[in-house]
Amino acid sequence: MKHEGSERKGTLTMKSNSQMNSLTPKEIVRELDKYIIGQDQAKRSVAVALRNRWRRQQVQPPLRDEIAPKNIIMIGPTGVGKTEIARRLAALAQSPFLKIEASKFTEIGYVGRDVESMIRDLTELAVNMVKKEEREAVEQQAKGLAEERMLDLLLPSSPPPAGGSMFSRPGETTAPKPDVVPGLDATRERFRTMLRQGKLDEREVEMDVAAASSSPTLEVFSNAGMGMEDIESNLRDAFSRIFPQKSKTRKVKVPEAMKLLAMEEAEKLIDRDRVISLAIQRTEQSGIIFLDEIDKIASPEGTGRGPEVSREGVQRDLLPIVEGATVGTKYGMVRTDHILFIASGAFHLSKPSDLVPELQGRFPIRVELNGLGEDEFYRILTEPQNALIKQYVALMATENIALRFSDETIREMARLAAEVNRNTEDIGARRLHTIMERVLEKLSFDASDLEEQTFAVTAEYVREQVA
Repeated sequence: MKHEGSERKGTLTMKSNSQMNSLTPKEIVRELDKYIIGQDQAKRSVAVALRNRWRRQQVQPPLRDEIAPKNIIMIGPTGVGKTEIARRLAALAQSPFLKIEASKFTEIGYVGRDVESMIRDLTELAVNMVKKEEREAVEQQAKGLAEERMLDLLLPSSPPPAGGSMFSRPGETTAPKPDVVPGLDATRERFRTMLRQGKLDEREVEMDVAAASSSPTLEVFSNAGMGMEDIESNLRDAFSRIFPQKSKTRKVKVPEAMKLLAMEEAEKLIDRDRVISLAIQRTEQSGIIFLDEIDKIASPEGTGRGPEVSREGVQRDLLPIVEGATVGTKYGMVRTDHILFIASGAFHLSKPSDLVPELQGRFPIRVELNGLGEDEFYRILTEPQNALIKQYVALMATENIALRFSDETIREMARLAAEVNRNTEDIGARRLHTIMERVLEKLSFDASDLEEQTFAVTAEYVREQVA
């Protein structure tokens, strides 16, 4: 059964996604610039990839179905922004986005995950995304129905108001009872006003709430670690349908009861079939999978046994998914032909050409990200909307401490981060987190005991703390 509220929201949601996906490449790069310093070529590549998804939607079928996404492989050392670019891109696209490490997969016979599980995980994310949008669409209607049920709990002897509630679910009618007690409607309305004004917040009501799941426990043993978590999930879902969900009566305060009732009513109003249909469509047409550490499954030349066999097996398993396959999920079959795959790796011990040729061909766009130095660190500390300096200033403000950093101080922290990276393991911008924590460790520990004050971090103080 479909409802007008969810239909309207669905239309609005699709329009909103269309507007976000219609950002031009220049606009996408400008948005990425707010959070990521440098790496202009990588930003341009992902901006074009996102724009091409919108362009494909404008092409008429059957040619539209022939246009495949141009998957991207980003090559660069750790901590230079590969993951952040993919994450911000997904936020811009408002698409189902899954980040997973390629090293978690393995072929049959080795411990690891089945490669198809990432498609099932992506579909689950899409279902939750659509379900959240649908809940927001029926939020007001659900609150109205919850209010009526709350009044029934507060006034158990009162019949529903004559003519039915304005918040009745579609298809429901509430006929007035012939033996309405005079003045009862006035009492109900008086309680409604008190409920809305919060005067009943301290009152407790008895209501039935869902008990913790008591489905039978089922363990599956197999030598191949292939999809066992997915089998368990599917079986649990099936058992939840076979065995009725138990409930128990408990006393709760009115505000909590209203939340529980509103959630129950929202679930009743949501069309589950519509949610699943939209989620599968969104997964297939706009899903993004970020395969991190793909270099860990590349087999360097001259090797061909032991772990390398397993690595090549993972690549062979990934190939049909990236090329385009149909994967079974508990919500139905999902095609992967138009899912965008973005892979990344440092490739310290291997190189992209060590991947099997077929898999290389499915990532036609290669982008090399540059290492970061002192100048980039200074910009990272100051320019982005979520810059580390801004984060720590906000954190200390909660303790009534005004944190101050001079330009000289910030440059000193950037210089130290670059120096440590040169002399030890280069972990890119992640080194800044270490430097900031070391610099502010003493202040963070003592902050709650200090009186309101201004704390100026000087370059000399930075050197003392980091030394």
